[in-house]
Amino acid sequence: MKFYLRLFGLNLKSQMQYKFSLFLSCLGQFITAFTSFFSIKFIFMRTDAVGEFTYGQVLLCFSVIMLSFSIGEAVGGGLANFPRMVNLGEFDRILTRPGNLILQVIIPFFDFTRIGLLAQGAIMLGLAIPRCGVAWRADKIIGLVLMIVCGAVLFFCLFMFQASFAFFTMNSLDFLNIFTYGAREFGRYPFSVYGKKILHFLTFCIPLALIQYYPLRFLIDERAHPAGMFLPCLSLLFILPCYALFRFGIRRYKSAGS
Repeated sequence: MKFYLRLFGLNLKSQMQYKFSLFLSCLGQFITAFTSFFSIKFIFMRTDAVGEFTYGQVLLCFSVIMLSFSIGEAVGGGLANFPRMVNLGEFDRILTRPGNLILQVIIPFFDFTRIGLLAQGAIMLGLAIPRCGVAWRADKIIGLVLMIVCGAVLFFCLFMFQASFAFFTMNSLDFLNIFTYGAREFGRYPFSVYGKKILHFLTFCIPLALIQYYPLRFLIDERAHPAGMFLPCLSLLFILPCYALFRFGIRRYKSAGS
């Protein structure tokens, strides 16, 4: 563990060598993400609700997805660049080292510029909490925290899922971005507004609805059973197929060269 912490520290120092560049990157992430917020604001200037959800509730969805995505992408930045690592033969070098392969992939590529996106999500959450109409109790607060934490794990798993295909194609499959960057955009609104088929797919196949739509229903329902706060934890089952696919790819991997 000391080795990984030292590697993390070296990555931070390398990015801090150009402090102004890092600051501008964080600021760019912060400002760019506001375009999504303004699109929501403009829609609610014309209507009082989207589906059955008010402005504050949609804003809560938006902030949860933004916070989850920013954490998941910051940690999984190495997985986002994984096809390039395979093509250049960098993964071959990792295979010769003792230690956990996934940690060796993600730690050197931890993306600190996502602090800007994280800050933007935190601000949106602060705006959403007093506007969403939730009667905040201990179980509701725990449920909200679990939405963000489990959402971050889920997005990390989605990056791992996408990276696993590099073992078989040696290239990035861009259409899989719909489950990562696309989910960040479509997750601005409760997934039920896209129809039942999409909601079912995002419940049983890619369980994004388990960290957004269903927990949101729990939060706004004053009569909801306290056990509902654990709904986001069900999404953690998605770790199993994603990790299994990654390990399967490693077993089948034959050097790509450089």
